[in-house]
Amino acid sequence: MITAIREVRRAKGLTLEEVAQRCVPPTTAQTIGRLETGTRTVSVGWLNRIAAALEVDTSDLVRLPERPEIAVAAVLDASGAQAPRRAAAVVPPRAEPELVAVTVSGGIGDYRTGDEIWCRRIAPQDFAQALNRDVLVPRPAGRFLFARLIGREALAGEDIPGKLHLLPLGAGSRQQVVTDPPWIAFAVRLVRAL
Repeated sequence: MITAIREVRRAKGLTLEEVAQRCVPPTTAQTIGRLETGTRTVSVGWLNRIAAALEVDTSDLVRLPERPEIAVAAVLDASGAQAPRRAAAVVPPRAEPELVAVTVSGGIGDYRTGDEIWCRRIAPQDFAQALNRDVLVPRPAGRFLFARLIGREALAGEDIPGKLHLLPLGAGSRQQVVTDPPWIAFAVRLVRAL
């Protein structure tokens, strides 16, 4: 079985010794090292112990040959969010329905070149969940707006918001209003290479 124990441990910034001590019951750094490299067979019991020590799901430690990808919906840079020039995807640790990604090709706001922003798509009736969060909003002609959702207005006599008030990320940007988007996607995870 091919595992991702080493990758997850390093991503968490832990040493072999720290993981070994976090296991219940504790084990040795040498044992964790052998399990990582495959010189010792990894049982389901060991996977569960190490996952608990790393505070991840057991499934995050197993490499699957066919792991679903998240389509890149937009590319973000200082001029805004645009549709990618060619189809692209990012691979999540675990696929979830309704995820789309934004890749950052030029630093803007809190985001740096190379970042991946994973966003969860929601329908208009759920837009309140995204208040004060960074959101991806589809626009006509395959364009997008990536901005902070700062307010929403319902249409007269309806509960569903008709207008969204958005503040783009760049310094000195002016508030924009988007009417009746079919969906928005709010940022749920930032993936940044170290």
